[in-house]
Amino acid sequence: MVKTILQKNEVRAVSKYVRMSPSKIRRVLRQIQGKSYSEALLLLEFMPYTSCAPIIKVLRSATANARNNLGFNESELTVKSAFADKGPTMKRFRPRAQGRAYKILKGTSHITIVMAN
Repeated sequence: MVKTILQKNEVRAVSKYVRMSPSKIRRVLRQIQGKSYSEALLLLEFMPYTSCAPIIKVLRSATANARNNLGFNESELTVKSAFADKGPTMKRFRPRAQGRAYKILKGTSHITIVMAN
């Protein structure tokens, strides 16, 4: 897990145990890094990926944290960094022919978005 040290003009939001693999989330997070809040939100609304829904939630949460806790204006916020860490893997088994069992690994991720003023 990556620990981020926040500066004075930064705020973050974290969503844990999202039932999606980190690689699928990272390809979307790469697109919004460095963008303003409104631009990032607009990009996420029209991307065809399922991972956009939990990312939009985290982005809105980070903006709400900035507005309510620190009094920042959301029009001035930019996405400083956005990353997805690997969460715990759920192990499941699928029955197969002749009494065998195949392992199914269901990945989870932790999404972190850091916004700067």
